[in-house]
Amino acid sequence: MKSPTVLIIDDEPLMRLSMEDALRAVGCDVRAAATGPEGLAMLEQAVSDIVVTDLRLPGIDGLTLLQAAKQRSSRTEVVVITAHGSVETAVGAMKAGAYDYITKPFSMDELLLIVERIGKVLALRQENLLLREELEGKFNFEGILGKNERMREVLDKVKLVAMTDSTVLIAGESGTGKELVANAIHRSSPRRDQALIKISCAALPETLLEAELFGHEKGAFTGALKQRRGRFELAHKGTLFLDEIGEISPVVQVKLLRVLQERQFERVGGNETIDSDVRLVCATQKDLKKEVQQGRFREDLYYRLNVVPIQLPPLRARREDVLMIAEHVLQSRAARMSKAVKGFSQGSREVLLRYSFPGNVRELENMVERAVALCRPSEDIQAWDLCGMPSCSYLGGPQQEGCGFCSEGLTGKRAVPASRSDVVDSLAAAREQFEKQYILSILERAEGSRTMSAKILGLSRKALWEKCKRYGIPSNRSSSEDEDE
Repeated sequence: MKSPTVLIIDDEPLMRLSMEDALRAVGCDVRAAATGPEGLAMLEQAVSDIVVTDLRLPGIDGLTLLQAAKQRSSRTEVVVITAHGSVETAVGAMKAGAYDYITKPFSMDELLLIVERIGKVLALRQENLLLREELEGKFNFEGILGKNERMREVLDKVKLVAMTDSTVLIAGESGTGKELVANAIHRSSPRRDQALIKISCAALPETLLEAELFGHEKGAFTGALKQRRGRFELAHKGTLFLDEIGEISPVVQVKLLRVLQERQFERVGGNETIDSDVRLVCATQKDLKKEVQQGRFREDLYYRLNVVPIQLPPLRARREDVLMIAEHVLQSRAARMSKAVKGFSQGSREVLLRYSFPGNVRELENMVERAVALCRPSEDIQAWDLCGMPSCSYLGGPQQEGCGFCSEGLTGKRAVPASRSDVVDSLAAAREQFEKQYILSILERAEGSRTMSAKILGLSRKALWEKCKRYGIPSNRSSSEDEDE
């Protein structure tokens, strides 16, 4: 870190000069002011890392300068100088945010020691900031969070394709973040300053969808009282996002194919040919390749759309991202609701890691938002806050319809007082039960493949084999990939 910048505010010339010389000798970048108003002007001109100010100053006192420095930058550290016998005032300054105080008369070594300590704090703060920025840059791209290997591959592809004009086809289950990826592609593209126009192809019938996409002339159909521009015209020079592209009818497929081939189209009921300069991004829950095989989707259109395919994994296949996304949503929703929430309890973390999230990231976001709304201020979020049910099997009550925890057989109960030995025994048993059930669920999703399961769990195949043996999980050796375990 560079040498700290120090602002000295003291009305005694000899003391001020002595501090300037001592601080410059150790490499600090020093400015000095002789009065309160002069010091306030310097504070407003530039932010200093450290402010050393006398409490008694002509014009404006040191406490006012302390408050001004903190308002200018919360990262500025303030050291106050006070006369002997005014310790109570110095303590008040500490409560107001001062880093430390020093009483007159003092040696320069005493001041330099305080400045050295502050310098270490500033260096650590800068290091943490850089690490956080590096971490966010590595695992966060345009609001898309992910440290899972498959998500890292997706984000790398998104960054590369964003700078081109290639058509992108985003596939994935509902709630996996397809629209978020489309947003990221547009915001990182050369077209970022132009419009991003969106439309859900599943939300409109064929006749209305055609008019929405290509526009219509006055009188083109009943209710067409005036000319209307379509989404392709509105997205000219920008990006058009077609969600649920697999739902469009054969008629619309033909017109869409022509736009992609010729970069031209006509409004419904019109003869004027309109040029189209649009970057197309599409999304689908369906397997369009199967739709082509079954004759429901044009093969030539499929290949026009599938220039750059992006497959988003479901949340259950990226468990290591669950808590990171949950923490991000927690901070966002707590700030929006102006509600102080400490974080997630250990029990709620375990449930988040065990739950399969059939609704993917969208379900996780809704679950955390509900928990923030229901939890008590300044407390941890508990598993029953995530559940949102007044009583369910997780709370020791009956199963509740609509409760995801009940449907997955997640059980638990609120903590009750217990002896130390009981707590240790029950915790150990609970951990073993959780680990066994979690391994079984991963094996089931991996269709018995130990190699794939070990990769998902972050274990070696030998370690997984030993855990299966310990918990009495039957060995599946029918797969050739597991024969060498």
